[in-house]
Amino acid sequence: MAHIKSRKHPAARRLNCSAAVALAFIALPGAIHAQQTGEANAKRTENLPQITVKGGASENYKADTVASPKFTQPLVDTPQTISVIKKELLQQQAATTLEEALTNVPGITLQLGEGGNTSTGDTVFMRGFDTSGSIYIDGIRDLGAISRDTFNLEQIEVIKGPSGSDNGRGTSSGYINLVSKTPQLQNITSGSLIVGTDDRQRATVDLNRKLDVGIPGSAFRLNFLAQDYDVPGRDVINSKRLGIAPSLAFGIGTSTRTTLSSMHIEQKNIPDGGVPTYGMPGYGYGGNALQPGAAARSKNYYGLNGNRNDVDVDMVTAKIEHDIAPGTTIRNTTRVGRSKQDLVVTGVTGVSAALGANPATFTVTRSRAGRVQTNDIATNQTNITTEFDSGIGKHTLSAGLEFIYERQKTQSATSAVGVPVANLYAPDRYMPANMPQQNGAYTDGDTFTTALYVFDTLKLSDRWMLNGGLRWEKFKTTTESASIPRGSTTLVNNPNQKLSDTLLSWKLGAVFKPASNGSIYAGWSTSFQPPGGSNFSLSANTNNQSNASLDPQEGSNIEIGTKWDLFENRVAATAAIYRSQNKKELISDGATPPTYSQIGKRRVDGIELGLVGMITPQLNVSTGLSYMDSKIVRGAPTNQGGVIVFSPKLTFSSWLTYKLPGGVTIGGGARYVDTAARSSNVTQPLTTNLWTMPDYWVADAMASYEVNKNLSLQLNINNVFNKKYIARINNGGSRYQPGVERNALLTANLKF
Repeated sequence: MAHIKSRKHPAARRLNCSAAVALAFIALPGAIHAQQTGEANAKRTENLPQITVKGGASENYKADTVASPKFTQPLVDTPQTISVIKKELLQQQAATTLEEALTNVPGITLQLGEGGNTSTGDTVFMRGFDTSGSIYIDGIRDLGAISRDTFNLEQIEVIKGPSGSDNGRGTSSGYINLVSKTPQLQNITSGSLIVGTDDRQRATVDLNRKLDVGIPGSAFRLNFLAQDYDVPGRDVINSKRLGIAPSLAFGIGTSTRTTLSSMHIEQKNIPDGGVPTYGMPGYGYGGNALQPGAAARSKNYYGLNGNRNDVDVDMVTAKIEHDIAPGTTIRNTTRVGRSKQDLVVTGVTGVSAALGANPATFTVTRSRAGRVQTNDIATNQTNITTEFDSGIGKHTLSAGLEFIYERQKTQSATSAVGVPVANLYAPDRYMPANMPQQNGAYTDGDTFTTALYVFDTLKLSDRWMLNGGLRWEKFKTTTESASIPRGSTTLVNNPNQKLSDTLLSWKLGAVFKPASNGSIYAGWSTSFQPPGGSNFSLSANTNNQSNASLDPQEGSNIEIGTKWDLFENRVAATAAIYRSQNKKELISDGATPPTYSQIGKRRVDGIELGLVGMITPQLNVSTGLSYMDSKIVRGAPTNQGGVIVFSPKLTFSSWLTYKLPGGVTIGGGARYVDTAARSSNVTQPLTTNLWTMPDYWVADAMASYEVNKNLSLQLNINNVFNKKYIARINNGGSRYQPGVERNALLTANLKF
């Protein structure tokens, strides 16, 4: 099968991003005099109402629907917890990455990873389960351990609870869907220029044009990004990004609509291998036989020259929609994409010293690992939505057929030998060190899936609705690999691993509407994660959850909640209680030698509250609270009855803005993350490294001023009180990634 290759742009790679920021705005003055000839209120038949690129501080944070046609009802009548982050909120927060955007959603935490698996992307934990492999762009899975940008996003949808009927294999937490910007029937030029403390510059351009090409409803849209960002409070860490996303549409507002789009992103990053946890509050010295001492500065960089995290992403998408009859629409979407990551990262592995030595002489052991990983996807998806009356009630039905090919190839490297230690308090990145060496080892896995699905909402009366979904899928996973066995220097081709199976996932829901603007609901959903389901890497080892002989893990979610559209439907208020669990996990009996069996089970009981929308034309709010009680119901003797790692009991997020007279808007928010365990161990206390992630509060603030109809200025101050906190930690508790220190961003938002 032919794949789209990562395109090389030598000129763009040599481009200084500060210059790119300036060049991005050279094109803007020429568009100032362009006449705005948009056709207001152009009719669309898609599930989402027409979205425009119009800005404004007073625009509502509330979303009424999600983009996927698999959801047949508005959010207020959907029996499931769904959070939507709109681009207006992202702009006011100057949020540029998916991880920054997700701070608006309670119940989400991040992880740092281990050694060569040091996190370099969106390592999202949601409702107690790893969600990194369940990130989608326009309903199609987006593979790779990369950091995703917001420059081409209309909104971010966070669907909570196992949702195998929506997308197939997945975890018990749910999934995240990124909705791309598409052409509109307006002539709009908008953009932003950001400059900030800690040497940060960023430019984005959003150009939309109605076209007169002889085809009704034609339009073109181009989104552009150039960025050069350091990290507040950290030395050396850096992120350079260049992105372009053109799209072309025909037939907007007609019965047949076609959208062609592509996206190309380049990242040239210096990755963060973490800071030692030695000396942090709660650090355990016993197991390390170290005397207490001061913690190292959080700004210290323990990496070495030559570290890199280079990313190239390309995808091309074609979408065709046709209204067969009133209320009946057929859609076909085709996408081919590739992402490639070339990573060399130095991580902290421990602090060591001679017995009784002065902490000033302590050293940090470092490891240097690398990998080259390529992810490919090719898919064709067909969907039909329709409405009809069966005599029992009115049906809103969505059904479809999907063919999906996914592949991940990881070329491993031998960890560098002889990596010099660093002084705990004064690390030197200029010390000579070997690089990881490609040795021919690799893992190459792919999965081909064929799936059929159907969703139906049956409206029995004005008060009662039933909702159901069913997905059948057949998949085949194949893994080829070669490795160098421990103690050997000879490359060995491992036997190929194969797995074919079928999965049947479903969801059921009942909705009672005590009023037209509210609902009380109950829902039940399932998901399955087969061996190799997250990375297409099957294993021959009996102690590995990816062993092809094992059954899929099973996730389920039971949820009861209520949703209300308040203040003339400008505000969404939600509340839910749920139980999410995952079973058939592989565990050891702890014997010597151990016996492994698929009886493990984890469970999270929780409550979620949310309030999002425009309370008054001046006041916008987005706030949420999550309480999680996690437990390992059945596990190994060492952790049965323990908590699930990286799952704080209480998380809270808030953001509000108020528009004052004279074009001034002020706002801000606060977020709280409770303590989180990095180990589920219950049989013996941990005595080494940091035991838990301490809780923290962080506050942010913003103010904006509309200079005129074309220009507004916005100032964001993040971490106003300069709170020192741990953003994420590794499994062993030896290193952490600090939260960003107090910083400021000044944004010029332009629109014409």
